[in-house]
Amino acid sequence: MIRWNDLTSQQQRGALMRPAVSASASIEATVNNIIEQVKQLGDAALITFAEKFDKRSNVRLIVPQDEIDNSAHALSTELKAAIDTAYNNIKMFHQAQRPKNIELETTAGVLCELRYQAIDAVGLYVPGGSAPLPSSVLMQGVCAQLSGANTIVLATPVNGDKRIDPAILYAAKLCGITTVVESGGAGAIAAMAFGTNSVPKVNKVFGPGNSYVTMAKQLLSQNQPGFAIDMPAGPSEVLVIADQRANPQFIAADLLSQAEHGQDSQVILLCNDQETINQTQQAISSQLSCLPRADIAKAAMKNSSLILVDSIEQAFKVSAEYGPEHLILQLKEPQKYLDLVTNAGSVFVGDYTPESAGDYASGTNHVLPTYGYSKVYSSLNLLDFFRTYTVQTISKKGLKSLSASILPLAKAEGLDAHAYAVKVRLEQLENDE
Repeated sequence: MIRWNDLTSQQQRGALMRPAVSASASIEATVNNIIEQVKQLGDAALITFAEKFDKRSNVRLIVPQDEIDNSAHALSTELKAAIDTAYNNIKMFHQAQRPKNIELETTAGVLCELRYQAIDAVGLYVPGGSAPLPSSVLMQGVCAQLSGANTIVLATPVNGDKRIDPAILYAAKLCGITTVVESGGAGAIAAMAFGTNSVPKVNKVFGPGNSYVTMAKQLLSQNQPGFAIDMPAGPSEVLVIADQRANPQFIAADLLSQAEHGQDSQVILLCNDQETINQTQQAISSQLSCLPRADIAKAAMKNSSLILVDSIEQAFKVSAEYGPEHLILQLKEPQKYLDLVTNAGSVFVGDYTPESAGDYASGTNHVLPTYGYSKVYSSLNLLDFFRTYTVQTISKKGLKSLSASILPLAKAEGLDAHAYAVKVRLEQLENDE
């Protein structure tokens, strides 16, 4: 336990310091090599990587459509119903985010518009790891589906001679995804950025991944014209603000739900009651003994802090400085504190709103900014799958009126051709009259 007010400013910054993200020169060199091979060899490079990294033989890159169509038959009734519910809730929440064009006459005869257009081709990346992640398919796939993108590509790695888990395929089917690529890592990101014989080229890639995937996304977004990524990615994190009446078992469970993601995850508790913190420590120890991923969670806890603050108001100031991916409010009257929330990816309000709900089925999106990027980035939403552009339509009368502003500004900036583009039209209008 740490007493916040007993720390120096430097020590306070240290208490909120995140684990270093693995972005070594060796990773960058490896990823650059992978990118170049995909650029030069296309599908052949992906097959080589699948054999080398995923220990696969008889590699196939594209899942047959009938396998996607029949995926539901391989699921239990319970799991299928769970995916259906999650899909419906996520779709309902994101459907409400549909953008509307704006049309406004700024001056008589000067019509300005803001129009939304779906990004034409999008790529969705779903990590393989030790378990299938149908929830990650839904979070990205629903947005892609609602946007109306013409091309949607889903890429996910497969280990050994296994097939993609049917839960992944069923989630993809619900989202209308027909192109599923059995390829992962930096190679899959490069394939979607460049396009290969099997993998369609996309304009923007979404989704989390390991340090190699993250590096590939960053490098390609910097070097490949017209290619973008959703947001910078880092290890998972959660910050809980709790008062003296909060349930220590709930707090511990929420902290461990993020700690089990990976050894580089980070969890933080801010509480104004020492006894609650002590009981939370005991609950963490007890719950760890029952977790299959206890070793991972224990390692993550070494990066983490349980902090005693003077007040709940101070807790919100510390939270704002940290900028958490997930912020959980286990407070007596949490609603009255919502206006104090600053710099959080997603907020979970009240004792019975675990972070797990947002990860799976409440309807909000679980693709969130980490590593302090919640200060400048937003949670994934439908608008991320759109681009905006402006339109202006000016009448003769409107140009005459607006010229009184355009011409002096063009002169002040020394851009004579700009001014002439207006003057030549005004002269024509005078001739016509």
